[in-house]
Amino acid sequence: MTALLLSFLSNPTLLAIMAGILGALGWGFKQRLTGARLEREKHAAEEAKARDIRDEVQNDVGAMPADQVRAELARRASK
Repeated sequence: MTALLLSFLSNPTLLAIMAGILGALGWGFKQRLTGARLEREKHAAEEAKARDIRDEVQNDVGAMPADQVRAELARRASK
């Protein structure tokens, strides 16, 4: 068993093939992690934008008198 392992490790062609395979696997793994990170950042940016819009709407509604809010809700419900 040791002789077989030594013959693989001493053969430069097999070492180059194994290094290429490991390099390709490592590169693919890195790309997968990068894609996941970018997707998380994109999702966080979309959530922040939605949160900003929600806060603006809440501020606008909070600044309106109660009668005007009821009238606006009734107008939207009738559509």
